[in-house]
Amino acid sequence: MSKIKVAKSAPSLDMTPMVDLAFLLVTFFMLTASFRMAEPVVVDPPASHAEKTLPDNTILVSIDGIGRPFFGVSNAEAKVATLMKMSDKYKVKFTEAQVKKFGGMSSFGVDIKDLPRYIDASENERLKFQPQKGVPNDSLKNPQLSDWVRYAAQETNGIYIRERDKAKEAGKDFVGEKVRYAIKADAKSKYMYVKEVLKTFTDMKIYRFNLITSLEGGGTKPAEAGKK
Repeated sequence: MSKIKVAKSAPSLDMTPMVDLAFLLVTFFMLTASFRMAEPVVVDPPASHAEKTLPDNTILVSIDGIGRPFFGVSNAEAKVATLMKMSDKYKVKFTEAQVKKFGGMSSFGVDIKDLPRYIDASENERLKFQPQKGVPNDSLKNPQLSDWVRYAAQETNGIYIRERDKAKEAGKDFVGEKVRYAIKADAKSKYMYVKEVLKTFTDMKIYRFNLITSLEGGGTKPAEAGKK
């Protein structure tokens, strides 16, 4: 008796669940991702062999090729609290929308009286913003840079202490760091401009900080300088 031949059919795989999962993941990342605002100035630091990473709670002063100082602090909560203190001291008012937008900015280089208009500008407008002469750094007449650094340090350290105590009460390990300071100068910037920022730090008794350099193989890393 002859055998019955079973018709062969190509196997099929239902891709619908996989496609649904892919779209769910894409939607999740789109809704939860936060976009970083563009830097207000491009600073090309000198090269070095340093390989240390920069900690999260960092106050950064950048100096561009023509000597303008730009201020930034990595902790968004401390950044907003610092703005409020500067607002009170210099009598410059900010709306809630401006405060929220400022919290997402990486750095800036304008006088505080021009800061509300700078915050309201688009990213493209900020690159051409006038006047953008850098954060004022006159220790006698207009010490805004030292005020920004001082208030940011107070707020960052305050957050550190609260988080440390909270972790201690909960019996958890705490891995946070106190505020760190860094200077990132363009390789074309004259030393006199870097010296002015260094003097601002030393006048505030800040003797330990990082100098941001560019690795010879690409990327940027901080080289530690100063003393405890």
